[in-house]
Amino acid sequence: MSENRDEYNRAGFIAFAFTMAFCFAFFFYLVVVSKGVDLGENVVDPNAPVAEGAAPAFDITQVKEPWVSTPELVAYGQKTFAANCAMCHGAEGKGDGAAGAGLNPKPRNLVEGKWTQGEGVTSLFKVLQNGIKGSSMASYAHFKPADRWALVMYIDSITQNKSKEDPAKVAEFAKTAQ
Repeated sequence: MSENRDEYNRAGFIAFAFTMAFCFAFFFYLVVVSKGVDLGENVVDPNAPVAEGAAPAFDITQVKEPWVSTPELVAYGQKTFAANCAMCHGAEGKGDGAAGAGLNPKPRNLVEGKWTQGEGVTSLFKVLQNGIKGSSMASYAHFKPADRWALVMYIDSITQNKSKEDPAKVAEFAKTAQ
């Protein structure tokens, strides 16, 4: 009355044995043969002492007037842009970033500088501080004001629509926007 089901047991055992052999071989390869993956990450501690003869790292906290553009501030802004903005706005700021492809409306082309929230560095700062409602441009109010100013100085350095604001009015705004 009972049927012989050995062929089902044999197939399951063979599948189990093959899976176990594969797993053992794979883990053996990972542990013994493979040397791992070098991601080429050179992590640098910003608080590490500077090597003798090397230029000290730029410290944004020591800048008294970050609303005044300097080459160091623009370079710092470029690094901040690459880490936080390039995914949407693209590496060159042309609005062609990988993450921006799926956004509606598309990210702004910062090089063209067709601003919708007003022209000038104070308007750019306000956009970074508040974001733009109805768009994917989020607020960066969690950034320190000096970091936002560095981003603004970098954007102003790459745009074709340069700020024409009076430096005294920018300084007055900056002192109240802290």
